[in-house]
Amino acid sequence: MAQATDAAATEKEPELKRVLGPGLLLLFIVGDILGAGVYAVTGDMIENVGGMAWLPFVLAFVVATLTAFSYLELVCKYPQAAGAALYTHKAFGIHFFTFLVAFAVICSGITSASTSSNVVAGNLLAGLHETFSTEDGIGWFDVPTGSTAQLVVALVFMGLLAAINLRGVGESVKFNVILTIIEMTALAIVIVIGFVAVGSGSAEGDIANLVVFEDPNEKGWFLAVTVATTIAFFAMVGFEDSVNMVEETKNPERIFPKMMLSGLGIACLIYVLVVVAVIAVLPLDYDSGSEGILLHVVRLGAPGLPIDEIFPYLTVFAVANTALINMLMASRLIYGLGRQRILPKTLSSVLPVRRSPWAAIVFSTLMAVVLIVVVNRLSGNSVVSALSGTTGLLLLCVFAVVNVACLVLKRRRASNGFTAPYWVPVAGAVLCLFLVGPWARTDAQMIQYRIAGAMLLLGVLLWVLTHFVNKATMGKSRFVDVDRLTYDEQANLGDRVRDRGDDY
Repeated sequence: MAQATDAAATEKEPELKRVLGPGLLLLFIVGDILGAGVYAVTGDMIENVGGMAWLPFVLAFVVATLTAFSYLELVCKYPQAAGAALYTHKAFGIHFFTFLVAFAVICSGITSASTSSNVVAGNLLAGLHETFSTEDGIGWFDVPTGSTAQLVVALVFMGLLAAINLRGVGESVKFNVILTIIEMTALAIVIVIGFVAVGSGSAEGDIANLVVFEDPNEKGWFLAVTVATTIAFFAMVGFEDSVNMVEETKNPERIFPKMMLSGLGIACLIYVLVVVAVIAVLPLDYDSGSEGILLHVVRLGAPGLPIDEIFPYLTVFAVANTALINMLMASRLIYGLGRQRILPKTLSSVLPVRRSPWAAIVFSTLMAVVLIVVVNRLSGNSVVSALSGTTGLLLLCVFAVVNVACLVLKRRRASNGFTAPYWVPVAGAVLCLFLVGPWARTDAQMIQYRIAGAMLLLGVLLWVLTHFVNKATMGKSRFVDVDRLTYDEQANLGDRVRDRGDDY
């Protein structure tokens, strides 16, 4: 009787409105991939392999594309918006394993947003310095740009994101189009300045350096490129977020494959052109500090134009959007896990008027704040490098699981649309696991394992705590509906977990 009631309730739930056509979907995917990645990691890649920094972008594109094939097959089989957690659950049916994958996705969103907050802080301070300082600006006041100032701004920025998140922000695809245009405009400025500088002979770099390989860590050509590829991978993620839009896409089986692969290709092309511009304008040994190397391309490549005063603000706007999307995703997943009593039920608390998941927002924001402070103060590493690398590490693990899940599910259910060749998820899983290994990181980058391990351990401890609480109250730590982890419409979902031990 209870099952019949649940089924009837599910049938009454309204479907999401399908508003995304090919153009809007493509812009969503491109905008989500571009994000903070290219601003954050381009300088690190040049430091690791020299002028051949374009090659790791291409290799990261290959790895991401192989995994995208698996996502496309799975999204056609299971057109729900739960992503990797859903595919893991369908393939293996192990609740704890599904939880680990879901929490790894949450952690990747938090580390990505933390990376963005540091990029925002560096560029915002640089922009304010250019505008208001007595040395370079209008002379009103000097703006500090040191590490302490950047830490303070990064923390304030995370607080601002939490405030916006608490207010309740609906993700608007049309607004995403505007932000994507801003992101592409900023990168187009870098590319144009690079090529103009080469043509006019005013550049300090050399286009011939594009084939120059440098190995400061003495790892050898293969491992050096491998390390740089793991760095570049942070810039290629984001395409997987598009599966959360599948229920709002018109005819997804037909247009999703074309748009996802096109979006990846466009992003890769833009990244390669950005590297060409950087190498053309700046010498290989150029030290960009913590502001981001693209800002220095604008400064040195167009010294007679006021573009360098505008560019930092364009960067801030573009990167801030990425951070907000990351924190929205992380908080909603935490809310969903709390709602299903996989994590403490307190984390599913919502504001009575705004209906925003305040407990999940506070929890995810505190995790981000602790990350930023710890990495900034207790390690000798670049904050951006450590956090962006941790994001890549977590997502490489998730992508490896998705590729294996694709292989498992190939045998159980035929795809309604796109089907990846059998060798593609095999190659995707192998390459993702290879890039997870310690040989793909320098000694300084080993902190990524500690950060990822600490975050996942926190999740496991919360899961264990919830397990014992559920056991004491005659409940079970089992997913009720993985398909709809983040949906507010499931108003009674949390209460149903206590009454039922089965999953749909």
